[in-house]
Amino acid sequence: MPELPELEVVKEFLVEHLVGRKIEKVEVLRPIVVRNLTDLDFTSLEGQAFTEVRRRGKFLIFSLDALYLVLNPMLSGRLYFCLSTERRLAKTFVIWHLQDGFDLRYVDQKQMGKIYLTPDLSLVPGFAMQGPEALEVTFETFKERLKRHRGEIKGVLVNQAFVAGIGNAYADEILFRARVYPFKRRPGLTGEEIRRLYEAMGAVLEESITTIRERMGDQIHLKFRDFLAVHGKGDSPCPRCGTPISEVKARGRLTNFCRSCQPGIMIGRSRSLGG
Repeated sequence: MPELPELEVVKEFLVEHLVGRKIEKVEVLRPIVVRNLTDLDFTSLEGQAFTEVRRRGKFLIFSLDALYLVLNPMLSGRLYFCLSTERRLAKTFVIWHLQDGFDLRYVDQKQMGKIYLTPDLSLVPGFAMQGPEALEVTFETFKERLKRHRGEIKGVLVNQAFVAGIGNAYADEILFRARVYPFKRRPGLTGEEIRRLYEAMGAVLEESITTIRERMGDQIHLKFRDFLAVHGKGDSPCPRCGTPISEVKARGRLTNFCRSCQPGIMIGRSRSLGG
């Protein structure tokens, strides 16, 4: 699932290459991902220009003359910016044909993402309930917002109502950097652990943005995760201590962590997949 670092770099690219371009034609090839919250047809966008592209949490927002296109890519949604002559992929759902012979295409292998056309961002499910941006929240606000939650800290980090933009992968990285056990419940966190979590959140996200920006170029559909320390690295040696990275399926998600650097005891039932 694209998270804050990937989407931030995609946003930067689109600001440079999309803003000011007019839409010449819209093709909705597979309407299953489209949610039209207006009385207009998607073809009403033809002739309009993109005036702004921004990110909010794990959403991309495209401003047009009087409407918004809002993309929530979910698990496997990807945008392609390419020449109109390039071959279409099998799971292409929507194409915006742009001036100068370029396309913006939405491709989704699992067709779980959503594209909303709306006059009001608050109508988009999940948009208004988001907390502050993970890279903008102050330490004092972070600490105060933590008090509202009593569950496991990884579940808190991926809760978009707590802070916006962090998903499964970067939660693992933040917790590893902070040396905090992912299944530790929030009331059990020490003041030092909270401080380390906050600092790790900023460092991991900023460093990841820099790495992705250097490697992505115009291939905005690609996902770079090989540079991560623990996420997706089950059974690989911990880069800090050499202990095999654990991979556990619990609470409906895969979690990678180092049992030596992040010691703790899981409470409740789960199914271990290794480590």
